Amino acid sequence: MSARQTIIAKLTAKFAPAFLDVIDESSQHHGHAGWREGGETHFRVRIATRHFDGLSRIAQHRAVMDALETELKGPVHALAIDVLPAEGPF
Repeated sequence: MSARQTIIAKLTAKFAPAFLDVIDESSQHHGHAGWREGGETHFRVRIATRHFDGLSRIAQHRAVMDALETELKGPVHALAIDVLPAEGPF
């Protein structure tokens, strides 16, 4: 399973998002720290879920990072997180 597929599976299982988009932005970081040939090193996660209702922005980001702890210690060098309102629009 690719890193992108793993991220999607883990976030879907943990947060049952109303919307989830996982974008591989590795090509934008060619030559930067953590970049590897083949990509899958730099990702952007756009997520909307009721699980984040009432949480601060920091707590929302920590929840995503906690869910992806293994990936962030391994193949994923950088993760940008955009939390969207659970009711949309997406």
